[in-house]
Amino acid sequence: QVQLVESGGGVVQAGGSLKLSCAASRSISTINSMGWYRQAPGKKRELVAARSSDGSAYYPASVKGRFTVSVDTVGNLLYLQMNNLKPEDTAMYYCAAETSWSSDSGWESDYWGQGTQVTVSS
Repeated sequence: QVQLVESGGGVVQAGGSLKLSCAASRSISTINSMGWYRQAPGKKRELVAARSSDGSAYYPASVKGRFTVSVDTVGNLLYLQMNNLKPEDTAMYYCAAETSWSSDSGWESDYWGQGTQVTVSS
């Protein structure tokens, strides 16, 4: 079990930056993989960053080069640095743990935070 609490969302103008944080209730080093998802109203949830325990990261084309996932293993924090934000990045962002991908189900996670809202104005 792990509890996740996100913070750092807000309103930003297009082209701006935000850094989201996710506090985990146990050592991140014991979690195989973590990720960030987002869901906009009326749209399917999509993964925007995944980070494995070996440090490797995956980003979909929609955010690659703009978003960066990182961890603070001392503070048990997962971060998502978002640069050059666009109005289409507006969504609720969720931190997740024990994240994996399969050809049948796509990206899935076992544990979820409550989410933090990101709004990008044009």
